[in-house]
Amino acid sequence: MNKETITHTASIFSQMTQLAQEYAAINLAQGFPNMPIDTKLRHCVEDAFRAENDQYSPFQGSLNLRNEITQLIHRNSGEDCPPHQILVTAGATQAIFTSIQALVSRGDEVILLDPCYDCYELPVILVGAHPVHVPLNSEYLPDWERIEKAITPKTRMIIINSPHNPSGRVWKEKEFHTLGALMQKYERLLVLSDEVYEYLAFDVVHVSVRSFEKIKSRSVVVSSFGKSLQATGWKIGYLSASEELLISILKVHQYMVFSVNSFLQEGIANYLKAFHAQEVKETYLAKRNLFVEGLAASKFEALPCEGTYFQTASFRQISHQSDVAFARWLTKEVGVAAIPVSVFNKDQMDRKHVRFCFAKTDETLFEALERLCNL
Repeated sequence: MNKETITHTASIFSQMTQLAQEYAAINLAQGFPNMPIDTKLRHCVEDAFRAENDQYSPFQGSLNLRNEITQLIHRNSGEDCPPHQILVTAGATQAIFTSIQALVSRGDEVILLDPCYDCYELPVILVGAHPVHVPLNSEYLPDWERIEKAITPKTRMIIINSPHNPSGRVWKEKEFHTLGALMQKYERLLVLSDEVYEYLAFDVVHVSVRSFEKIKSRSVVVSSFGKSLQATGWKIGYLSASEELLISILKVHQYMVFSVNSFLQEGIANYLKAFHAQEVKETYLAKRNLFVEGLAASKFEALPCEGTYFQTASFRQISHQSDVAFARWLTKEVGVAAIPVSVFNKDQMDRKHVRFCFAKTDETLFEALERLCNL
């Protein structure tokens, strides 16, 4: 690996947040809620802290928590995912990093579907593998013809993301059937499925790769309590995988972080007993609707948002600037920070789209909409 392979520049998320702070703009760029977490969750964590859960938890994760995750998955999808196939991680990013380190080797190829989250590529590079970027189609859904053309004897993994960041699109069952057919055809192919927004699917039902027999034995599913419980700063998530894949993942995990915060695990485990994912969905659906309805009075064109807490919008009627220049101008001059979508593309393809985060209080969204509608 040469020195140019990895740069030390701040991510676009950090850059836009810093710019928002500098110009006192409303930050709809970085993906974090500004609402308080559920008081019941806070009380569960406080109780777990007072119970002196201070030492290492089992390196695979608290059995209490893994049992509750098993029940959570079954309640919401009917899928069977036993505790021994679950690993608690220090956030979804660590789950992604660890899985790639464990399952991908030097010289392998990994297919990434652009636009994609920036944390996918680096662990591929660090393991000595080659990231192969394949663009999604114009509707931000998979272009299966291009994907299959990108598969070679060196292809080891494809990373998928539904609900999708940044577009908010959600894969339907037909997409997974096509993926399953590809996996039958290419027996070496593994799937890393980023499903951190699984409980934030609105207009289309979220479907996990765990639901498909042809896929699940060769898949890793990544989830995030930060997203599901509105506690991104806790950096706690989990993954599920077949026993065969998980053995390799555990070998890396035990030397990377060993185990995750013990009292948070116990607190979340107790909270999950009464957690209703439908309430999370309804909260964010209402915010999505509020933001989209408000944006209708602006010159922005809201694109389909079927899930996540991100709304992508076209600014073609407002400016001919690049999306990066427009996002900076919007932050400085209008006082609303957004993320330019081109930064999620390896080739920086610019469709004149920006991404807004609507995981904010209604007051914050109303103020942001007022500024956006004045353009």
